[in-house]
Amino acid sequence: MFEFDQYLGFLAFMSILTIGFWLMIFLLTFAIPYWVFGSAIESFKEKRAAKKAKLNE
Repeated sequence: MFEFDQYLGFLAFMSILTIGFWLMIFLLTFAIPYWVFGSAIESFKEKRAAKKAKLNE
């Protein structure tokens, strides 16, 4: 069926595929939403601080 080097190649391919799959799941469910919502909250805080500074002048 498989020779040993083909078996190692198959294992390497499956390892890379699995790592890529879990990295994609991690990025789509945690890293990207964290980045988007964090930057939105930071932008909101900056706008609110600028508005307060303008009112205090």
